[in-house]
Amino acid sequence: MTDTTRPRTDDEYIFHATDEEHVRLGYQHRVWAEDLYAGWRRAGFAPGWRVIDLGSGPGFTTVDLAHFVGPAGAVLAVDESQRFLDLLRVRMGAEPLDNVTPVRADAGAFDTEPGAYDGANARWLMSFVDDPAEVARRVARALRPGGVWLIQDYSDYLGAGLWPESAAFRRLLAAVDAHWRDGRGDPDIVSRLPAVLDRAGFDVREARPMVRAGRPGSVLWRWPETFFRSFGPALVAEGGVDQATLDEFWRDWDERAKTPHAVFTSPPMTELIAVKR
Repeated sequence: MTDTTRPRTDDEYIFHATDEEHVRLGYQHRVWAEDLYAGWRRAGFAPGWRVIDLGSGPGFTTVDLAHFVGPAGAVLAVDESQRFLDLLRVRMGAEPLDNVTPVRADAGAFDTEPGAYDGANARWLMSFVDDPAEVARRVARALRPGGVWLIQDYSDYLGAGLWPESAAFRRLLAAVDAHWRDGRGDPDIVSRLPAVLDRAGFDVREARPMVRAGRPGSVLWRWPETFFRSFGPALVAEGGVDQATLDEFWRDWDERAKTPHAVFTSPPMTELIAVKR
């Protein structure tokens, strides 16, 4: 059995809390920021709200959320990586922000006063936890009746596409998927969440697909590139894929980057807006 009552160490974060991963997370946040802000608006997040940011990481989303709810609002930033929370505190000091409270905890073990929060945000969080039902119960306890939980996460990770096709890309993607599952996550988590949310006392008000396509040189095209440059060597070192596959992938990627008709499509995600009954 896995002990879910303690935070993972930084080394246990599935993609590793390295300097390279910190930079990559910042780029990833910028790529998908507009989708996130639109989700907050659809969910009804508003100035003065008290919101939980689950899986806050180094704080890219947390800082934006703190500005979104304003000085009359508050953000509880929950993450299990001490290194990432230290980086969040640096961002808080640089802004400066005094409406953010960082808490080191597993998303399935954090605790608050019942009904103390208006909303919760979880982007790319539920696919990393080993007990989504416990996370849902914790969030349900923390939110007031009518409180809203915005979730944006993967629903078909292997559905990402690269055209012209690349066999090495497919093998690399499958290796990431396997590593993710070995690390007690589920990169297709959204398909299971509506039932989990219902049992925890939520009604799913909206479900919206999220998928984008990018051509060579675009912001979206560079997104998977930053991921494989950051995590590819670690995947090889851990035996998830061999160096020959990674080298073949980069040859294919560089060739497609010079191909005018090449296209990358993001792994399909789904946005859920859940309301506590």
